[in-house]
Amino acid sequence: MTSETTPPQIVDSHTHLDFPDFEGELDAVITRARDAGVTRMVSICTRLRKLPEIRAIAEAHAGVFFSTGTHPMSVADEPMATLEELLALAAHPKCVGIGESGLDYHYTSESAALQRESLAIHIEAARQSGLPLIIHARDADEDMARILTQAHGEGAFGCVMHCYSSGPELAQVALDLGFYLSASGIAAFPRSTALRDIFAAAPVERILVETDAPYLAPPPYRGRRNEPAYTAHTARAIAPLWGLSYEDFARQTSANFDRLFTRAATYRAAA
Repeated sequence: MTSETTPPQIVDSHTHLDFPDFEGELDAVITRARDAGVTRMVSICTRLRKLPEIRAIAEAHAGVFFSTGTHPMSVADEPMATLEELLALAAHPKCVGIGESGLDYHYTSESAALQRESLAIHIEAARQSGLPLIIHARDADEDMARILTQAHGEGAFGCVMHCYSSGPELAQVALDLGFYLSASGIAAFPRSTALRDIFAAAPVERILVETDAPYLAPPPYRGRRNEPAYTAHTARAIAPLWGLSYEDFARQTSANFDRLFTRAATYRAAA
């Protein structure tokens, strides 16, 4: 049971603690997260050259995990990740996911072919490592649905569609493949009715919550720097979609996180 002074525990499944927005404040940011009940968070890799810094943050802070991968918007500016490289980095006990990878045709459509090549490598790394794939998808729903469906048919892997803000068709494809949808602060924006409808139609057992900090702060912090503590605000805003209290929703999404991010769950149990 929780009390007014002990908030329910919840997980920020996707944040970027290595970004310069948090420089000099990281300890305070993580403390505020814990005070808000966000006792676990995953700091996501976007460029492999930043991985040592991201890994060091996770090693220094209990409850902080990390992923390994190259963001689709970065593939044209970074060396192409190799399967062997990703698998070696993924062997760390606090590395819990592969990515974020995916497709972004909104800002970086000129690198679409490279993005698809990188995505295929990340998918295979997820498959071989047993760690879930973390997907970024923007303005690429048709290709994303096709690639994920074909790849999953060639060999299963776990996956979360991070910061889901695409259409209902891609959401249904992802759910049919057994994947998860993660809600960011966008889902709490007043005008995001259509997006909330997509989430409401999904089983609550397949829902995660995230900040994508330092971006996309939910109300009442919209327009300001986001941080992991604000996971609670997004979760409170969308819990009623499934008729749940915040406490029950926090418990459910934490269980969902453990089911997908099994290494984090095992690490927690062993700690």
